Amino acid sequence: MRSVSDKKCNNQDSEFSQMIDARLSRRRFLAGTAAVSASAFLSLNPITKAFAAKNDSPLLNFEAVPASTADAFIVPKGYKAMPLLSWGDPIFADAPEFDPSGKQDSKAQLRQFGDNTDGMSFYPISENRAVIAVNNEYTNYDLLFDHGGNAMTADDVLKAQAAHGVTVFEIVKSGDQWKLDKNGQRNRRITANTEMQLTGPAAGHDLMKTKLDPSGMKPLGTFNNCANGQTPWGTYLTCEENFNGYFGTSGSAEVSADHKRYGVKAAKSKYQWHDTDERFDVAKHPNEPHRFGWVVEIDPNDPSSTPLKRTALGRFKHENAALLINDNGHVVVYLGDDERGEHLYKFVSKNKYQPGNDKANRDLLEEGTLYVAKFEMDDKELKGKGQWLELTHGKNGLTKENGFKDQAEVMIFARRAATHVGATTMDRPEWVAVHPDNKHVFCTLTNNKHRGVKEGQPVGGPNPRKENHYGQIVRWVPQNGDHTSDGFEWDLYLIAGNPEVHKGNLYAGSDNINADNMFNSPDGIGFDAAGRLWIQTDGNYSNKGDFAGQGNNQMLCGDPMTGEVRRFLTGPVACEITGLTFSADNKTMFVGVQHPGESGAPSHFPAGGNSKPRSTIMAITREDGGVIGA
Repeated sequence: MRSVSDKKCNNQDSEFSQMIDARLSRRRFLAGTAAVSASAFLSLNPITKAFAAKNDSPLLNFEAVPASTADAFIVPKGYKAMPLLSWGDPIFADAPEFDPSGKQDSKAQLRQFGDNTDGMSFYPISENRAVIAVNNEYTNYDLLFDHGGNAMTADDVLKAQAAHGVTVFEIVKSGDQWKLDKNGQRNRRITANTEMQLTGPAAGHDLMKTKLDPSGMKPLGTFNNCANGQTPWGTYLTCEENFNGYFGTSGSAEVSADHKRYGVKAAKSKYQWHDTDERFDVAKHPNEPHRFGWVVEIDPNDPSSTPLKRTALGRFKHENAALLINDNGHVVVYLGDDERGEHLYKFVSKNKYQPGNDKANRDLLEEGTLYVAKFEMDDKELKGKGQWLELTHGKNGLTKENGFKDQAEVMIFARRAATHVGATTMDRPEWVAVHPDNKHVFCTLTNNKHRGVKEGQPVGGPNPRKENHYGQIVRWVPQNGDHTSDGFEWDLYLIAGNPEVHKGNLYAGSDNINADNMFNSPDGIGFDAAGRLWIQTDGNYSNKGDFAGQGNNQMLCGDPMTGEVRRFLTGPVACEITGLTFSADNKTMFVGVQHPGESGAPSHFPAGGNSKPRSTIMAITREDGGVIGA
């Protein structure tokens, strides 16, 4: 493998230095260089320039919203937000209405919007019609059932499984408002029991075979779907994250070291699926967990299509899948593994994208090469270089002698492979977003209480704080502008913190964080067409101690040119703000409110009064009908 210190990377260093201030030290970062660095970073972006010129306004042209602890969804002055779809809403004309009693059965839930909305994508059909695909990550049993999960029946398990997965639904625009079309031809529920197909190196492998599926090709279901990705050939990528929590046993069993690495335990699961659905019993079906932890590709325009689990993208706790077309035609997908001390990955397709040939393009995620990131760890700098380490059987020590019999095992046990090649442990790499210029990549590192505490998680590089509970955003550019290259250069776009509680150290945050915009735990992230960076949080909402003054979870907007960060909205009590997509004209923003009122917190969102809190997709528009954020 080519070293990142070679001549090509040195040439890239000079290019990168023109955009990013190369003198970011801990002292200077806190002294105010963050904004300078950000200003230079994307100053030549033609998309931003054109957009700004067209609207004759700064990139962040809205009045900031203050922190809030109210049980409300608050947007800036001049904006309005309306619920589009809430957990339990019928998505078919013949489906029953939501029953807040918690007594509805599994058949009802199969015809209703799933629980805990997360990542989503918008697919235009016409000017006034579109389809949205959205994840339903998990369930809260205290809200899903009248008994709170304490008297689970077989149908209760089916109901919980039906509330997971993905919902696909059509929306129509009337005036300036989008609404669900219950008669939409594309409306579909994909659940924990929907038949899928495995593709790529692990398909049909012995480790994927079970008594219920001896072919090792047809797993049932997808669940704990966190964030998402979108392809230029019109498909939806849903990402399986914390799948381990659904497996367990009421008996006794030994689990492998690989199972333990993914969190699979031979113990009772809180979801209790294994009590009535034996495929979740690890004592009976030890290979079943291998069939989860993948990126799943779905065609939102064909409700009869079979979802495809793309094993070439590796198995881990996937957050999202940020896809781009490299200048040479190869598809590149950046992927985060959302767990403390895990890794950041990159997939490069074997074949090239063919504009206009969607039939061929739909096979691009079936074959390719997976890489994992290794960052320089200079304790004195908040910038550096890095390299992508190839995860291919026979390379970098990934051999039979070292416990990897074939490429399938490298993919199934991608975490172990990443550790073997020396990848950098990260502070929970979650969403990855690619700037519209197709060159600059950003990733949220949400938090990590184990940093500097547990072995193998040293302080330094892109993870500069011990016991990090605020999080940061790392960004990088590939060597020579080529996302298929082995090298990259990185710095920290932002360090979240609390400057009101901490003074003069990194826990106060970077210089672009202040009392008016502070937050913790950046999670969801995405760019709009103009290059605005939207940042969603999933953190501590106690509003006490280290988190005093930060209020409920929120969404902010950053200007990569100036470094300015401004709070755009705040969510209701105990929620996470997650999921982000835009209408084709960028005049409607769709944002998810997940688990309001979790663990008995006093929320009644969105209906108010004494109503049961419900995960909800919100549609945000400007009162004057303009572009969001402009």
